[in-house]
Amino acid sequence: MLQSLFVEPLDSWSDADLAQSVSDSSGGPAPEAEAELFRRFAPRVRLYGLRHLRDEQAAADLVQHIILLTIENLRAGRVRNPDQLASFILGSCRLAVLNLRRGEQRRRRLLESFAREAATVETPNLDPIHKERLAGCLDALNERERSIIVLSFYDDCSAADVATAFGLASDHVRVIRHRALQRIRRCMESKQQGVA
Repeated sequence: MLQSLFVEPLDSWSDADLAQSVSDSSGGPAPEAEAELFRRFAPRVRLYGLRHLRDEQAAADLVQHIILLTIENLRAGRVRNPDQLASFILGSCRLAVLNLRRGEQRRRRLLESFAREAATVETPNLDPIHKERLAGCLDALNERERSIIVLSFYDDCSAADVATAFGLASDHVRVIRHRALQRIRRCMESKQQGVA
């Protein structure tokens, strides 16, 4: 009882003691130690993020990512030198920022590549005759097929969402959708030949 009255406050603990406290929690939460870890290191991680990412939201995301990563690694006993917790966190920041930059560069290259391709692709312009023809072909489908086509392509629902709505298996929805699209294609082609 007397011992609990003289417990040292967490903010006076060394980084190693703090890391050890989280590690000793056997994979479960150690709320006080984890809160102190956040209080102690979040401002440093945020400053690192602001300096290298130059974006307030990205820095806030980095804080959340690094603190969670640190706690998970401490709980799992994957931090080799708990007495060098600050170095572990700084190294994690460096790796995370490098990965973010690589991902951003990859994303930018893909966007540039697809933007060039998209500029060369002509979007088909359906004249009123084609729209009427398509509407007629849709009307020729049975109600379930038509509903699945509308949900899939107009409402942009996934096969799983459509399956849930109809009480079917996702694979069954895909088969119905595939067959309905074939029927629409044949209908459009036959009507085009009839017009020509």
